[in-house]
Amino acid sequence: MHPVLFKIGNFEIHSYGLMLAISFLIGIYWMMHRASKRNINRNQVMDLSLIVVLCAIIGSRALYVVTHLEEFKGHWLDMISPFQSSGQIGLAGLSMMGGIVLSVIAIVIFCRIKKINILVLCDVIAPVFGLGLFITRIGCFFNGCCFGKECNLPWGVVFPLTSPAGYTLQGQSLHPTQLYSSLYGLLIMVVILVLDRKRKFDGFLLSVFFMLYGIARFLIDYVRYYEESVQFSIFKSTFTINQAISFIMFLVGLVLFIILRNRK
Repeated sequence: MHPVLFKIGNFEIHSYGLMLAISFLIGIYWMMHRASKRNINRNQVMDLSLIVVLCAIIGSRALYVVTHLEEFKGHWLDMISPFQSSGQIGLAGLSMMGGIVLSVIAIVIFCRIKKINILVLCDVIAPVFGLGLFITRIGCFFNGCCFGKECNLPWGVVFPLTSPAGYTLQGQSLHPTQLYSSLYGLLIMVVILVLDRKRKFDGFLLSVFFMLYGIARFLIDYVRYYEESVQFSIFKSTFTINQAISFIMFLVGLVLFIILRNRK
């Protein structure tokens, strides 16, 4: 693992932060390019991009803090730092589901204020989210966060002790859930781009993204490691908060698809 790619004096370039920055930069450029084809103002897209970046960080940090309050006892100021949490080794302290939810809320509010067709804009953004997942999760793998449970599969990974995964589950072979997530991000992007050629109605790509992401994240969470603070039991089964959000995302996508298709 390479949580720190290189150092220049006391200045460190972290793999997670770099991949996050790359995903944002490429995503913004691609979103502006796609928006221009749908006659959406590029300046408004740039403004929205900056808002989404900010909301993604704030939302991801907020969900992580809410589900890991025990880590911050006596270190309350660490709550506002998106890259450190109570001294744990190399942990980014972000929960991506929170960032996605807050970003979606911000997009809805922005479109209402600017009087932009939200369905058209979300269709523009849909494959960009997939690209962001693909790139950012590679950073998670290098950092050793967002890791999986123990496994005996040939592709299981033993993380070094200096990473969050190695520190938490020392010497164990783990599911590389970061790479699973990166792969499904890539697949979602490809599927949406293929469907974009046969787009049937405004909001079609958005509804497909919600359903595909909801299913993929729900399934992967079965092999991802979580602390007990983010788990709950219902019907004698154990689920995570992220699985609950994923299930809601799938339902929202399905309902949107049915409503918008019938409206058309």
